[in-house]
Amino acid sequence: MLRSALPALLLATPLAAEVPVTVTDIAPVQGLVASVMGDLGSPGVLVPQGASPHDHALAPSEARSLQNAGLVFWIGPDLSPDIGRKIGTIASGATVVTLADLPVTQHLATRDEVIFEAGDDDHDDHDHDHDHDDHDHAEHDHDEHGHDGHDHDEHDHDAHDGHDDDHAEDAHGHHHGPEDPHVWLSPDNAAAWLDVIAGALSKADPENAATYAANAETARAELDAAVAQARETLAPAQDARYVVFHDGYQYFEAAFGLKVLGAIKLSDATDPSPAHLLALREAVAKTGAACIFAEPQFNPRLIDSVTEGNEVAVAELDPLGSTLEPGPGFYPAFITDLADRIAGCTGR
Repeated sequence: MLRSALPALLLATPLAAEVPVTVTDIAPVQGLVASVMGDLGSPGVLVPQGASPHDHALAPSEARSLQNAGLVFWIGPDLSPDIGRKIGTIASGATVVTLADLPVTQHLATRDEVIFEAGDDDHDDHDHDHDHDDHDHAEHDHDEHGHDGHDHDEHDHDAHDGHDDDHAEDAHGHHHGPEDPHVWLSPDNAAAWLDVIAGALSKADPENAATYAANAETARAELDAAVAQARETLAPAQDARYVVFHDGYQYFEAAFGLKVLGAIKLSDATDPSPAHLLALREAVAKTGAACIFAEPQFNPRLIDSVTEGNEVAVAELDPLGSTLEPGPGFYPAFITDLADRIAGCTGR
């Protein structure tokens, strides 16, 4: 009798909701999506820790993950052109959310000056040594993304450190577009994306819509707390100047009112000219910059060209949070980690 009753019991049991297979591009996006999914699932990530999204070639397991995805959340082609091509070919059946293209996403113009924040009247002495073509940012429409021609796959990051051409960056043929693609470093963007992520998941999985919405609200509160703590941590560093390895932190700087002297590399995959490095070295000496930040994704040899003759601390800053534990708590920890590293070095 028990055996005959089992089929009837199984038929009477509601089927579990189908949580969509979800894939993300980089760890900060994975953290945001994981915080909205909560216990319902764990999103995959295509760019492993320590790799650069600009030129990462998908491993077979990553390609399979993308092929099986029902939902894909990523920054966009200006950050990861190769991943963009793969999405178009092997994830054509997935719902793709391009975060950089969302109307809620705030954008900042790409910087092309050598010196960002000199802090005195001599700023113009350096800021016209441009290694990029000039951009007319004022006329750019943020809804139109002119990202063609950015082939990031052709660059060897370490092969050109000794290049003696004053336009070394131009010679490589790679520039950021008119808009800075590092949009995930804006806490305001991250907070706005939580609702978008919850909405996309709810559309794919309506039975769990209430859970996604509640998780997004909780994640926003945790993010707000992390931002408040970061403001407190960075308060003593408001007047300190420092140099970053590449110009990837503009959104974070704007959010917290930081004064960055300049970047060794204006874009991720190109090398600076000798004139650029000389201008930075002179600016570091003149302003007494407190710190220069290296990055784990890039060869640090160029830092020596800026620190030569200057007593300046060197620390590490990571725009991808490579050392942090992935998962729902990643993004608040990411904001906290960046604030701690900047305050810790500039306050020495």
